[in-house]
Amino acid sequence: MPTDDDLPETFHVTTDEQLRAVSNLTRHRIMAVLRFEPATITQVAERVGLAKGSSSYHIRLLERAGLVKVVRTRKVRGVTERYYAMAARSIELPDPGEGGPDVLMRHAVADLEASPVDGERHVRMAHLRLTDEQFAELGARLEALADEYRELSDPSLPDTSLVFALFQPTSRKQAEGDAK
Repeated sequence: MPTDDDLPETFHVTTDEQLRAVSNLTRHRIMAVLRFEPATITQVAERVGLAKGSSSYHIRLLERAGLVKVVRTRKVRGVTERYYAMAARSIELPDPGEGGPDVLMRHAVADLEASPVDGERHVRMAHLRLTDEQFAELGARLEALADEYRELSDPSLPDTSLVFALFQPTSRKQAEGDAK
């Protein structure tokens, strides 16, 4: 079975088929299950709360798009059981462009809303005023911090999601000018 070291660092989403595959919240949640350890269609169905047929459908779409792959098989009572895993450690989406919805943020908000209210959560929004250099430095530091903790991840521990967005919003004056 391939180890995490054998995986490419990043899978670049470039085709419409790949974008459609990652744009679905159910498939996003399936990929989260497969992020740290291989699983069968049945195991994915149990972890995501899907019917086995629905799990199979979504995994096949992800496989056709190249986002997940079979990493091992085994015979169980005459049936071949396939274990699926992510095709890369991370996925990079194309820039959605002006006014385009950011799929990752939509999925992150949906996952946050579905997370246990009584569980510990850290949600914060900060408005900053930064130079171009500070903006670039903060972006690099956030990415390095996420990479550092991804390396520390233990598949035996519960899932934790980290999502950040560092961006320069449209100024009020620009927004008002666009509205006229």
